[in-house]
Amino acid sequence: MARGKKIYEGKAKTLYEGPEPGTLIQYFKDDATAFNAEKKAIVDGKGVLNNRLSEFFMEGLNSIGVPNHFIKRLNMREQLIRQCEIVPLEVIVRNYAAGSMSKRLGIEEGTQLPRPIIEFSYKDDDLGDPLVPEEYIIAFGWASQQEMDDIVALALRVNDYLSGVMYGVGIKLIDFKIEIGRVFEGDFMRLIVADEISPDSCRLWDIESGQKLDKDVFRRDLGNLTDAYTEVARRLGVLPTNGPAAANSVIN
Repeated sequence: MARGKKIYEGKAKTLYEGPEPGTLIQYFKDDATAFNAEKKAIVDGKGVLNNRLSEFFMEGLNSIGVPNHFIKRLNMREQLIRQCEIVPLEVIVRNYAAGSMSKRLGIEEGTQLPRPIIEFSYKDDDLGDPLVPEEYIIAFGWASQQEMDDIVALALRVNDYLSGVMYGVGIKLIDFKIEIGRVFEGDFMRLIVADEISPDSCRLWDIESGQKLDKDVFRRDLGNLTDAYTEVARRLGVLPTNGPAAANSVIN
C-alpha cells in the first residue's frame, strides 16, 4: 500500500497520509530515546517488534469493545490507523510505584499501590511533558469534564485488559501510558485509544525474577533492548513470522 506524504515524525514513529480520507499509515522506527530524547540509539528490530505487539494489544482491546485507532497491519513496520485529533495529554496508569513516582514520593520501586493511580502529563517535549492536575486540563480547555470522565474509564479498562494478559504470561504490569484521540462521525464525537501500546510505553517486570522487559533496559543500561522486547513477544505468541531474526532483516 503506497504511503502519502509525511505529516508527522516523532521519536519512535512516523505518520503518513493514508490511502483513504480519515486514515493514516503509522511507521514504527528503530529509534530508542529516553530522558526526553537526551539519550538516543538505534535498536535493530525494535520497530518490527513494537508494530506486532501494538497490533496484538489493539486487536485485543477491539475484541472487548474498547475503541482504538487500529485498522490493520500492512507489513512488518507499518499499520493502517484511523486519523484522529489527539488530546494533548499522556494518560499514565500506575499499579506499582516505579520511575518518576518513586523519585517524587520516596516510595520503593515495586511497591504495590492501594489501587490503580491515573496521572496526566501535558504533551510538550520542550517542557518535558509536565504532570498536570485535572483542574488545569479542564481550565485550559484541553479536555472537558465529561471527556476526562470518559478518559479515566477508558484507561481503567485498558489497565484491566493489559494486566490480565500480562499476568497470564508471567509478567507484572507496573505502569503504562496511552494517548487518547477524538474521532468525529457527523455531529457525534467519541474518544478512542491512539498512538501505540508496546514495551516502549509500558513497564513490564517478570513476576518471578523481577527482570525488566521494557524500555528501562535502555534507560538504565540493563542489557539488550531487542532481547527484552523479543521475550515479551515470545511469551505472547506474536513473534514475527520468521522468529526474532526477522526483526533485524527487514528493509526500512
